[in-house]
Amino acid sequence: MNQECRLYLITPPIIDDIDAFVDACTQALDGGDVASLQIRLKSREGIAAPDEHIEAVAKQIIPMAQAKGVAVLINDRPDLAKKLNADGVHIGQDDVSLKDARKIVGEDMIVGVTCHDSRHLGMEAGEQGADYVAFGAFYPTQTKDPKAKAELDTLTWWQQFIELPCVAIGGITVDNAAPLIEAGADFLAVSSGVWDYKDGPKAAVAEFNRIIDSLRP
Repeated sequence: MNQECRLYLITPPIIDDIDAFVDACTQALDGGDVASLQIRLKSREGIAAPDEHIEAVAKQIIPMAQAKGVAVLINDRPDLAKKLNADGVHIGQDDVSLKDARKIVGEDMIVGVTCHDSRHLGMEAGEQGADYVAFGAFYPTQTKDPKAKAELDTLTWWQQFIELPCVAIGGITVDNAAPLIEAGADFLAVSSGVWDYKDGPKAAVAEFNRIIDSLRP
């Protein structure tokens, strides 16, 4: 069932030392293929970092990542994505509407949408012009309290019937990634599975890519 799966990194929810994170992020992106990086600075309880902190992180991360061919998205905030020259925005079901997000960022920027475990929400997002949908959480996650538990057959069904790319999200590590790839995820969204990896972020990205490559049809 595996298609061309790629890695989609998400920042840690809290970044206290920006310079240290820029170094960790550079290492990660040097570890192998990474399609995109989402800047998501939000506590487990859903409290977002101040705009000035998000901007301070983004201003260092965006040009570095884009220079390596990695698309950068801002979580929840199409206004900041536009202002900071990011490549797109990722929105949840409780954030700004897809229609309003598209109006803010324009037709050329990426808009992705969280759809939890719902094929119906995914199809609605596709009809409204989303560039990708994200399903999850597939596993327990350290970064948030997920609203739904997604099943592998959601990815399989989506890959069989829908052309719009799907992202698997939630607690993904090198130890549990393979079933998601085999089920049909186009992207694996990973946060702590890279940043907290025992051998460092560069080794984590390399290992994810090794697993992806080993499962290519």
